[in-house]
Amino acid sequence: MADWLPWGSLLLIVLAALLAGWIDAVVGGGGAIQLPALLVGLPSSIEVATIAGTNKLSSVAGTAAASATYLRRVRVDWSVVLPLVAAAGLGSALGARLVGYLPRAAFTPLVALTVAAVGLYTWRRPRLGQDDQPPRSRSSLIGRALPLGAAAGVWDGLIGPGTGVLLLIGLAAWLGYGFLQAAALARLTNLATNLAALAVLGWQGQVIWGLGAGMALANLVGGVVGARMALRRGHRLIRRVFFVSVALVEAKLLYDLIRPLF
Repeated sequence: MADWLPWGSLLLIVLAALLAGWIDAVVGGGGAIQLPALLVGLPSSIEVATIAGTNKLSSVAGTAAASATYLRRVRVDWSVVLPLVAAAGLGSALGARLVGYLPRAAFTPLVALTVAAVGLYTWRRPRLGQDDQPPRSRSSLIGRALPLGAAAGVWDGLIGPGTGVLLLIGLAAWLGYGFLQAAALARLTNLATNLAALAVLGWQGQVIWGLGAGMALANLVGGVVGARMALRRGHRLIRRVFFVSVALVEAKLLYDLIRPLF
């Protein structure tokens, strides 16, 4: 693994990857834990694109494991999933191409504002995600899935954290799916965005492979455990974990923003 890192930093990063995998499998948003851990644990000389690439290598393992676990229990409509995944993959590749132009300091405020807005939106709609009520028209579903997938993909390739949360709420609010179905579709879509971004960043040499492999193993374990818990306990667990996740992530991001002022 990365033997040039202090053991304390390495442990922090791997534990963050484990927790991120669990949160990602249940509601998404684990990247808002994993990416800050990389930003804190890695030397400041490491480029943003390399941090993003290493983060993607870890996330691919967790989302793949969670996707496989969901697919064994949740029946998905592939005529909707495939366009959604394709649009997300293309959007993510585009975002990954642009990530080198984003200043490191811009990550935290962007994610903080987005996570807060999504959390408030969901809080004001207590029935959101309780039932599966997608549009009956297949063309209408696909027409809504394409821009959602593309937007989530660009965000994931460019920023990363918050993609799973945005997908979960987008699939519930925009496409009308219940939280359990939305969680399964979000994991499949997030897997596509992670793979596309990793392909671009890996090709550019922007991945720390040893560190990323250790994180990937931890993220995979968290993803399997989280998906199994979500399948057993359903919509209620997903909604509760969503709000806890939003609160913790927002507190951490706001702390990072305020800390330099003191």
